[in-house]
Amino acid sequence: MSTLNVDALVGVSSANAITVRGEGSATTSLQQGLAKAWNHYDQKGDSGSTQILDSFNISSVSDDQTGVSTHLFANDMNNNFSSTAALSIDRDTRNLFTSGPETTLHSDKVQISCLNTGNSLVDPDSVSIITCGDLA
Repeated sequence: MSTLNVDALVGVSSANAITVRGEGSATTSLQQGLAKAWNHYDQKGDSGSTQILDSFNISSVSDDQTGVSTHLFANDMNNNFSSTAALSIDRDTRNLFTSGPETTLHSDKVQISCLNTGNSLVDPDSVSIITCGDLA
């Protein structure tokens, strides 16, 4: 087995033209295949406010109102990106959530609105988001 130790990878034809071989003979762009931001946070928080449990490229999270939070990117996204979120079941009220939260995308942030099956905004126990696309 070989070990490769480097500080940076730069494509030969252009700086961001690095491809990796996936399953079979398929290749994918290394840059396009990476998550550009992710966050796992506690919407309720032990201290009564939103608590980031772990994150990447998230500078802060604000608790805007019940069930609504805004996640600021440390490095902005380009116009072409996507975010998705997963919610946990509320352990106190046993609220079941809709199939997923509503997300509002901006180049510098993602806003998440968490709704229960009655379409009421509620704070889930935890939320995880992932963002893929192009950094600005």
